[in-house]
This record gives sequence, structure tokens and C-alpha cells, in this order.
Amino acid sequence: MTKKMNILMFSGEYDKALAALILANSAKEIDMDVTIFFAFWGLLLVRDPNSMTEEDKTAYEKMFANMTPKHIEELPLSKMNFAGIGKKMLLGMMEESDSPKLKDFLMGAINKGVNLKACKLSCEIMGFKEEELLKEVKIVTAEEYLVDAMDSNIQLFI
Repeated sequence: MTKKMNILMFSGEYDKALAALILANSAKEIDMDVTIFFAFWGLLLVRDPNSMTEEDKTAYEKMFANMTPKHIEELPLSKMNFAGIGKKMLLGMMEESDSPKLKDFLMGAINKGVNLKACKLSCEIMGFKEEELLKEVKIVTAEEYLVDAMDSNIQLFI
């Protein structure tokens, strides 16, 4: 029987996203099925910076889009961000240890077949259209996520 891991990615912070994607990649390496469900701030990880549009958006949605990070590498740290200085320190330490960047972990997860799902209601509230997300992301309802999560051996909320 194949083991399953399900991650509900609620955070839009670099270090938390890094932890989630390291776990997702590692789980795929040991032949686990992995699903990541992106809700609210977690959607910032799977927004395609080349496909963002202001077409058919409300004033709030346009303002929100302009106030949030456009690219996964622009996400702030959850702790010790210090106006970006803490993140520069972390990135420097990662570079010194030859660690991949966050976008590399995301591409690894995509290439390994991690299932990427976006919360339909979160997309609607935050004004994200399907075409603004990475093409590998499928929009699903919370109920669809829960059905998948119930069958998982490991469930994480990040």
C-alpha cells in the first residue's frame, strides 16, 4: 500500500514554504504520494509571476496583488525578517552550504509529481484567477481537499 502525505500550506513565508517543500520532495524520494493544498497566503507560492493580470479585478484585488510578493523568492521570513536583512542572511547561509533556492524545491516537487491544489474559496477571496497560478496547480474545493486528506498517513498544517 502506498503511503500518502498531505500538506495544507496556509503560510506565505519563505522559511515555512522551504520546510513544506523539503518535506514534499523527501516524501516523493521514498515513494510517498504527496498533495499540497494551498490556501490563503500559501497561494503566493504557486502564483505565476508571468501570468498576473489586473483584468476583471476589483479595486481591492488590484491593491492586494500589488501589495503581495509577486514571486516565490520574494516571500518574507516568518521570524527575524528585519526588513529583509534576516532573509538575506538566511539566503547567504543557504548559498554557502550549496542549498537550492525555494523555487528549486518547488520545481523539484513539480518534476517529482507532487499534486498541487489551490483552495477555490481562497482564490475567490484573494482574487486569484486560475490562469494566474502555475499550470500544474488544480483548483479544488475544501471538501475535495478533506476527502484526500482523510486518506493520508501524514497530514501537516504549515
